[in-house]
Amino acid sequence: MPVLENKVALITGASSGIGEAAARLFAAEGAAVVVTARRADRLDALVAQIEAAGGRAVAVAGDIRDEALAERLVATAVDRFGGLDAALNNAGDIGVSAPVAQIATDDWRATLDLNLTAAFLGARYQIPALLARGGGSLIFTSTFVGHAIGMPGMGAYAAAKAGLVGLSRVIAAEYGAQGVRSNCLLPGGTDTDAGRAFATTPEILAFVENMHALKRLAAPEEIARAALFLASDASSFMTGTAMLVDGGVSVSKT
Repeated sequence: MPVLENKVALITGASSGIGEAAARLFAAEGAAVVVTARRADRLDALVAQIEAAGGRAVAVAGDIRDEALAERLVATAVDRFGGLDAALNNAGDIGVSAPVAQIATDDWRATLDLNLTAAFLGARYQIPALLARGGGSLIFTSTFVGHAIGMPGMGAYAAAKAGLVGLSRVIAAEYGAQGVRSNCLLPGGTDTDAGRAFATTPEILAFVENMHALKRLAAPEEIARAALFLASDASSFMTGTAMLVDGGVSVSKT
């Protein structure tokens, strides 16, 4: 039996990378999925492919920093599919890369808005919908950066993603007794558009790969499988965790 049979899931940042892989996997495992990102054409193609494979999906394009979109996504899940059981708050971006003393205030705020505040806005509307179903799973895509190691030039990104861990743990404490689980997923380097934008030369890519104990980057599907675990009943006694899926980058010193 598919592990998300009769479940409804919401996935942000679904037009590429981890979000797209998760949308395909969640749908293949029985969930009806509501997907969002800014690129409507990519979302429409994703929905068409999911439906062609026998799945259920609907796209709502927009900017996750827009609170009205956060509300509309949950309303779509309820109106189209009857409720919400899981949400993967995955959208984000590295943002400005500069030493902390050189980060402009506007760039700092923009990075936090996209990676942290948008996830808070999403959760604010997702939690009541999960409660209405008797509970469910919230997942936030954080990162090893700022949690296991510090990487030069990523002060704003690290602060925002570390903030997700704190937010997730408070949600876990506040709503656990009502059946809502809240966890963070902390990927290592992953072969995504954002990752390729950082590793712009073969030398940088080789350096990043070598940071990992496995000496390679993750495929988005590998991270999606970890997200599926957190969304499913297989993780029913897990909440408030920061789950590293990092290829050993946090333990490798070679």
